[in-house]
Amino acid sequence: MALLIFIVLLCFPIFIFYIFFPKKSSSEFGFKSYPIVGSFPGLVNNRHRFLDWTVETLSRCPTQTAIFRLPGKKQLIMTANPSNVEYMLKTKFESFPKGEQFTSVLEDFLGHGIFNSDGEMWWKQRKTASYEFSTKSLRDFVMSNVTVEINTRLVPVLVEAETTGKLIDLQDILERFAFDNICKLAFNVDSACLGDDGAAGVNFMRAFETAATIISQRFRSVASCSWKIKKKLNIGSERVLRESIATVHKFADEIVRKRIDQGKSSDHKEDLLSRFISKEEMNSPEILRDIVISFILAGRDTTSSALSWFFWLLSMHPEVEDKILQELKSIRAQTGKRIGEVYGFEHLKLMNYLHAAITESLRLYPPVPVDIKSCSEDNVLPDGTFVGKGWALTYNAFAMGRMESIWGKDCDRFDPERWIDETNGGFRGENPYKFPAFHAGPRICVGKEMAYIQMKSIVAAVLERFVVEVPGKERPEILLSMTLRIRGGLFARVHERS
Repeated sequence: MALLIFIVLLCFPIFIFYIFFPKKSSSEFGFKSYPIVGSFPGLVNNRHRFLDWTVETLSRCPTQTAIFRLPGKKQLIMTANPSNVEYMLKTKFESFPKGEQFTSVLEDFLGHGIFNSDGEMWWKQRKTASYEFSTKSLRDFVMSNVTVEINTRLVPVLVEAETTGKLIDLQDILERFAFDNICKLAFNVDSACLGDDGAAGVNFMRAFETAATIISQRFRSVASCSWKIKKKLNIGSERVLRESIATVHKFADEIVRKRIDQGKSSDHKEDLLSRFISKEEMNSPEILRDIVISFILAGRDTTSSALSWFFWLLSMHPEVEDKILQELKSIRAQTGKRIGEVYGFEHLKLMNYLHAAITESLRLYPPVPVDIKSCSEDNVLPDGTFVGKGWALTYNAFAMGRMESIWGKDCDRFDPERWIDETNGGFRGENPYKFPAFHAGPRICVGKEMAYIQMKSIVAAVLERFVVEVPGKERPEILLSMTLRIRGGLFARVHERS
């Protein structure tokens, strides 16, 4: 016993020395690495500002790629290099799946849905969804559904807020709107969440938010065993997570049950869920529930996240808002539509500057800021970085939007003009591997067109009728959930536009 105490006392000063005097990482500009604990001390010190910390680190690296060292032989590579992103998402797509290490963390919540599966299971879901999202009928339904939701729910909520003069949580309103829209579009269910606090959808939404936030924290745990122990003992955040997931599953199971019961009745409208039910290999209640949850995540959290940050950016840049209003005024003059009439699909296509402003917001605040892959075989990235079999690899879309090497010296500036073609004034797209807000390669977002339809329709309807004022000039605090949310909500006042 005395010998053991002597060894501990002898080693303790050495351990302290290594903690305060780290050895250099493979790149002196990357994440600092320490004996035994790897790069975790830096993570602990910067958990409250994780994304800003990664921007600072990657921007200092010669190729915008750094190694986050883990205890043991397996490591985590983080990159903001477009060439590496293309290599991962397209060139060597099969070598970089989600991987069991990633999917196991989210399995409690997302099961084997499209965002948490690989191989044949992912491909079958992707193929079915792609067919549905590519049809003209979908576009028409999105337009009609968005029109109804804006006129009957969103505008009345804002009118009431304008009348009372109270602050409203715009993020919450946008999440409710998007939730109602995706439920109607994908499952033909009217959740009536916006403007109806008694709706069953509200309880689901709250549980969904809680589950998404807690489960995303698993990725930033200093030790994975910590959340696994809490889960095993059913204590702390893992107990709250289990209760929240139970509420989410109950709501999704009810949607699936009702759709199966409806069967092929004459008044039944074909929708996305019905297509999955018709596929024999995917129509088990558990798989269908996973599909429902995945598409709610895709349809609710992404567009609401994008629009929340957009309206905050707009409040900081009135000159951009003025240009959007001028564009809308010009389109009104061309089409003869009155304010209050929602734009049709052909009119939305004319909104080049608004499209550019939303895209510029997505560049700076992508709804999915970091995406994680697993490496299935030894690889060398285009920038020369070695990635071993079983290593984790992430591309950081949030950091990419702030890289001078990609966007120039004004990379931090909100400037929609960077997306406008100087020769004809039209929208100029970018390489998706440079701008992966909608992912890229075989996994590129199938709902991209639908997302732009919703976002442009909402922004046009809101800005033409209301002035949105967000108090304060500081950037809202980031909440890292499954998507990039604003901690505490985005509170604003609305006034009728004269």
